[in-house]
This record gives sequence, structure tokens and C-alpha cells, in this order.
Amino acid sequence: MRFMMLMIPRGYESAEPGAMPSAEAVAAMMKYNEELQKAGVLLALDGLHPPSMGARVTFEGGKPRVTDGPFAEAKEVLGGYWMIQVKSREEAIEWAKRCPGSENEMIEVRQVQEMEDFPPDVKAAAAGFDEMQKAVRK
Repeated sequence: MRFMMLMIPRGYESAEPGAMPSAEAVAAMMKYNEELQKAGVLLALDGLHPPSMGARVTFEGGKPRVTDGPFAEAKEVLGGYWMIQVKSREEAIEWAKRCPGSENEMIEVRQVQEMEDFPPDVKAAAAGFDEMQKAVRK
């Protein structure tokens, strides 16, 4: 089972462009990342620049509209993620609990939808998805 652990740092929605974590916070997080890697559960991970450097594309009336960050209505934003592969939701939660997050951070744990989770009509509509995914992972 694959799970995405989404880091949600409070206040990041209003962070200035170029805002960076402290060296101490990064060092602690690297130890955690190494634990995930040594356990063989880590598939991918990345940190994200603040929303002030991003953009949102909405599709009102079926037409794309771009809004540059920061986003006034944002209450929670992503600061980064880990993609892990574990045996259960409980194991994913246990890994999230080990993170050296501050009281200003939370992690949302979400299971990745696998093709076998879908009914036959959705599988048919997604024909070729597995091959596409394999090509992207190379």
C-alpha cells in the first residue's frame, strides 16, 4: 500500500518568497528521511516553496484562469511530502508520528488510489495508466 504523508506547516500560507527552514530543522528532518530510507519504505520526497511563489489554475466555466500566489483564502498549504510504501494505514501513521515536526506542523496521511481499488468501468476508462506510470518512474 502506498501512502502520501503531506506536511502542512501552519503559517506557511503567508510565507515570503524564498522562505527556508533552519539548518537545525533540516538536519533533524534528514535523520528522519534516512530512517525511512533504511527501512525500505521511502519511495519519494520533496519540499515545496511557499505558496507566494506558486500559482493556481482554476476552471470556472470550463476555461483556465491563473491566480498567482500568495492566496488570501488559503488556510492550510503543503510544505512538502513523502511517498511511502507500507503494509497498512496504521504503519503509515506510525511513520508519520516519528517525524520530528514542530508544534507548528501537522502531517496528513493519505492512501494512494491503486488501480485495483476501482470498479471495472473506471479501470476501462484508465486503460494505459499502468504503462504511463511505469514510463514516468524510469
